[in-house]
Amino acid sequence: MQHVDSIRQWPRLRYWTPATTSLGIAELECLRYALQFSAGVTFNVDASGILLFASPSQGCLAFASVDEDGLSIVGNMQQRTFDVVYDVAREMIGFDELLHANHRLHVLQIIRCLLSIEPSGVSAQTLAASSGNKLTVVHRHGPCSPIINTRQKLNHRQILHRDQARVISLHNRISAASRKDKSTGITVPDHVGISFSTSDYIVTVGFGTPKKSFSVIFDTGSDISWIQCRPCAGGCYSQNETLFDPSQSSTYANISCSSAVCLSFGSACDASSTCIYAVRYGDNSSTVGFLAQETLTLTPSNVLTNFEFGCGEKNKGLFGSVAGLVGLGRGEVSLASQAAQEYGGVFSYCLPPRVSSTGYLTLGASGPAPNVRFTPMLTNPAKPSFYYVELIGLSVGGKNLPIPPSTFTDTGTIIDSGTVITYLPSSGYSALRDEFRRQMANYSMAPPLPMLDTCYNFTGVGSISLPSVGLRFSGGVTLDVDPSGILYPASISQACLAFSGNSDPSSISIIGNTVQRTYDIVYDVARGMIGFGAGGCS
Repeated sequence: MQHVDSIRQWPRLRYWTPATTSLGIAELECLRYALQFSAGVTFNVDASGILLFASPSQGCLAFASVDEDGLSIVGNMQQRTFDVVYDVAREMIGFDELLHANHRLHVLQIIRCLLSIEPSGVSAQTLAASSGNKLTVVHRHGPCSPIINTRQKLNHRQILHRDQARVISLHNRISAASRKDKSTGITVPDHVGISFSTSDYIVTVGFGTPKKSFSVIFDTGSDISWIQCRPCAGGCYSQNETLFDPSQSSTYANISCSSAVCLSFGSACDASSTCIYAVRYGDNSSTVGFLAQETLTLTPSNVLTNFEFGCGEKNKGLFGSVAGLVGLGRGEVSLASQAAQEYGGVFSYCLPPRVSSTGYLTLGASGPAPNVRFTPMLTNPAKPSFYYVELIGLSVGGKNLPIPPSTFTDTGTIIDSGTVITYLPSSGYSALRDEFRRQMANYSMAPPLPMLDTCYNFTGVGSISLPSVGLRFSGGVTLDVDPSGILYPASISQACLAFSGNSDPSSISIIGNTVQRTYDIVYDVARGMIGFGAGGCS
């Protein structure tokens, strides 16, 4: 009874509840009560969980004593309004207080928002089906991935090093001429693609008649779509599904060298005048094969005939068991461009907050979206395939940082689905980092990761107060990064700000996929606009 007696002596710590007409009183002054757990976790019981009302005339403290050797039990009344998380895999229990939202501060439970980086055993068959005009988007290393049983697991240093390789190749692609791939054994004026070995998100599409399903990466930084094909005369890497066999499809046709797409794509010909394509990526992965036409099934109700793609017969590199790639760039051969007439020049996607969740990829407008705010889509004549936006400022904790807009506009900014981290001009990143560190001064710093120099050790911390981060664009549009996209969590002892500075001050800024999580990212190419809608995956 000692604890109950102590409660009666704490009149200065109290809640004021709203009017309670059922009790016949206007307001009830209620004592504050908290449960303290190990690891510094405090459970502040909501006012609705302190008293148990048997009648308007009888409200009782919802606690009782047990024998000295009895087991204490936290009942369901005290759990009211809390998100109580049972993480059996990690042997942890979390309490997320849902009542105190603040637009400048995110209160995160560590086990719920930071450590959700491992599979949780969700059924891929249950979640991976696409319907309507939406394709289901899954993380390639998550439990919903169709390639989960054969995935090549990367550690976080490998992921970040490969992300840096993608960024370097992207910068080089923008600033330098394409290089020829001398390893193909044929004279091909090949195209240089950016590395996508770190591209996290895949969709399942169908090629051929009858349809065969394949897991492919979708990438806004690439134009040509391709999959591996039999007979793989030059060699193929190991993939999850059976290789596509053109001879078994009634709708497959090679593209001739005299066709417009072959001439515009700048590829070569074989002895039978069949068009050959070749793409080398920034990590030295490559694909070579025949340009062809085939029926592409996105969903049961969304089928494209005569879709132009690459049927790859010599493929090597870090593709991670996926069958190929669907390009969503602005080039003429991309899926977005080929489907523009049918779907109005619009596509959108939402990347899920956790690897155990799903998002979507949609071709065509999905209906009115009142919460989507649009900023102009810009074009760089030198590299028109990328999606440029005008980033003009940053904010941390609701505070606009004193960064001249020219810091971003002089170099330009692209938004990319395949880059993990967001890369900014060094001066802009320094301002963001310094303010973020100032507002996170109560937390212990951790050693850096590659490209990430602002990391924290949250071991033993029950919840964190995470300052909001905003990206401001022209047209009065702000992307308030979802809490799941502010930190890159390698582990509970090393969670890092998911931003980095470009080493070259002339390099372009890149908005990576981590900060895009949970947003409906709308690419309205027809109108020249890019939109951001919060809560897109819900």
